[in-house]
Amino acid sequence: MTIAIVATAYGGPEVLAPLEIELPDPGPGEVSVEIRAAGVNPFDYKRYSGAFGTDSSALPIRLGSESSGVVTAVGPDAVGPAGPVRVGDEVIVRGGAYATAVTVRADRVVPKPLEIGWEVASGLLVVGGTAVHLLTATAVGPGDTVLVHGAAGSVGSLAAQLAVARGARVIGTASPARHDRLRAYGVEPVAYGPGLADRVRELAPRGVSAAIDTAGTDEAVDVSLELVADRSRIATIVAFGRAAESGFQALGGGPGADPGTEIRNDAWRELIPLTAAGKLDLVISATYPLAEAADAHRFVVGGHAGGKVVLLP
Repeated sequence: MTIAIVATAYGGPEVLAPLEIELPDPGPGEVSVEIRAAGVNPFDYKRYSGAFGTDSSALPIRLGSESSGVVTAVGPDAVGPAGPVRVGDEVIVRGGAYATAVTVRADRVVPKPLEIGWEVASGLLVVGGTAVHLLTATAVGPGDTVLVHGAAGSVGSLAAQLAVARGARVIGTASPARHDRLRAYGVEPVAYGPGLADRVRELAPRGVSAAIDTAGTDEAVDVSLELVADRSRIATIVAFGRAAESGFQALGGGPGADPGTEIRNDAWRELIPLTAAGKLDLVISATYPLAEAADAHRFVVGGHAGGKVVLLP
């Protein structure tokens, strides 16, 4: 058996409750994993908030899209993206993860190096995959000057660090309280607010070649359009309506957006080695016991997490 956190109805975090569920033995190409940590994402809340509809036949809703843990059982031909999966392997899991244990397809687990802790491992692939998608879609590389809106958030921070690792110069918007953290990553910080375009021009008088929007504000979009000549090198994961209106890229799960499934699924190949080598920093802002998932969601929905939130079974 496994204890899973499920949404028993549509509504706010108060609808979350623990449910004892039978854990199936792994079949061909499957593995069972004892969960050590599970990452929380805003999408998890949207699934039961009613944002995607209120189909009662879908209840109760299993939650979670990433976790880390130890393999406890394997079925025949359990082969993951990195090769055969064995009992005792420490792994990162893509899939329903608000639980004490899960059984998933082996192609949804990748090795977790010892250098990466359980909490960081559980929160790396979703935001990291989004960051890799943003950089790939905008073709960021050596010689570029990139403006990252929301550079202190989970996705923005990783996008900024990855851009630096790829040889780009990065200017990142953030509140002044987070500027020192950005400087430590090799990012040039700039405060958002009135006059943002002029402040960026002062830092980069030769121009900005690409812009990445993780904030979704009109300011972020307007400044990106003003500073970047090639709209194919502007991408957002939030401002889907503005992207459709102005002809720049929308990425992710929004209307008309490119999901980038293959890019995101393969992003672990870049993310895990950099993180293990200490070249990529994922900030964990808070941890909660699995039983307190509702409190974790209230914190995330508040919009001021400033990093990843993780559940600990």
